[in-house]
Amino acid sequence: MNKRHTPEQIVRKLREADAELAAGASVPEVARRLGISEATFHRWRNQYGGMKADATKRLKELEKENARLKKIVADQAVDISILKEVSRGNF
Repeated sequence: MNKRHTPEQIVRKLREADAELAAGASVPEVARRLGISEATFHRWRNQYGGMKADATKRLKELEKENARLKKIVADQAVDISILKEVSRGNF
């Protein structure tokens, strides 16, 4: 089952995990309680470890903007390709 978590949820879960780890729990135990694998826990920690909630919102906004800009670039590349074909007379 593929379950997606929002950046805000990930930061919240990492804070819970840090509290449990400080209390003496092991990483496998914490990951099991959070319902994720150890690999996911470590990946989340590397990506979102020091973030606050407002930073995750900004990251989410930037990711949306990046996706929008990538779509624009792809559309422009298609337009350029079409114009090149038309200019060659291969239509």
